[in-house]
Amino acid sequence: MATMLQKSRNKAKKDSSIRNPQVVRTNYTSKTVSIPRSFLSPLRDPSIIEVNQIDFANTPLPQYKGLYAVVLDNVLSQSECDELIHMAEQSAGGHDPSEPMENNGWKPAMVNAGRNHEFLALDYRNSDRIIWDNEEIMNRLWKRITQVKEMKDYFSVMEGEKYGSIVGDCLVMQDGRWVIAPKGPNERMRFLKYGAGQFFRPHCDGTYETPDGQQRSFFTLHLYLNDSAQALGIKEPMFGFRKGKKADGEEEMLRGGATTFHSMDKKKRLDVDPKAGRVLIFQQSRLYHSGDDVTAGIKYTVRSDLMYQFEAEKEDGE
Repeated sequence: MATMLQKSRNKAKKDSSIRNPQVVRTNYTSKTVSIPRSFLSPLRDPSIIEVNQIDFANTPLPQYKGLYAVVLDNVLSQSECDELIHMAEQSAGGHDPSEPMENNGWKPAMVNAGRNHEFLALDYRNSDRIIWDNEEIMNRLWKRITQVKEMKDYFSVMEGEKYGSIVGDCLVMQDGRWVIAPKGPNERMRFLKYGAGQFFRPHCDGTYETPDGQQRSFFTLHLYLNDSAQALGIKEPMFGFRKGKKADGEEEMLRGGATTFHSMDKKKRLDVDPKAGRVLIFQQSRLYHSGDDVTAGIKYTVRSDLMYQFEAEKEDGE
């Protein structure tokens, strides 16, 4: 009886925390990390990057026809992905033998409440996270992506009706254009680590605006840092480096964890499966998506934004 009563109290406490989340002010700082000069250097042969724009009209989600999402494969190698995870953990204080840190600095991911405030909502977002602000890493990544001419041409300048679904009709009517910020992506990298049973429920990404109001985001950039079994077409159990751990210490390959685009009623879906070195870029407006449940292993990914600034059209003679 006492056990049942305690369970009831625990459930009531959990339900209360969901209804009334505790909003806290957050401020993220990172430790200095040594970044090798050769890390994420330009590719000798950028043609190895495979570009696949999602044609929503010919998917289970035709209602997203005309919206933009693109998948780039082979942007990073597996060894570069592993090194990036290690550096992210170092930025959070991990791998320091003089000051051991629990979980190498990974902490539960929180939900943005605006104005540097966040709250924990494990029924909606359940994963671990490291936030690392590093302009150099993101700049190198963006330079590598834009070695692909198609990507440089598409993302450099947004003007006209072609970009209406991204910037909004009212912005299309303005006399001007949106130009990629000099730094390209937001320097804030959100490294995410999902274990079995963890997820990010369906949502649309919010835009980020710099404190001075001069720049804002229009696209989300996801970089996947390890392979999933489904991306490689592997059905049988598989074990190996950075692929989750069984009780005996053997490491199991990631299963699940796709970035899933949903119909608004969540009856239809389109999965982009994690694959080491794969980049997914998609517009932040109108694309309803989730981080699908991980069923085995561990998923590592990093998220950032593409930042733009508005350039007004100059009058004649200026």
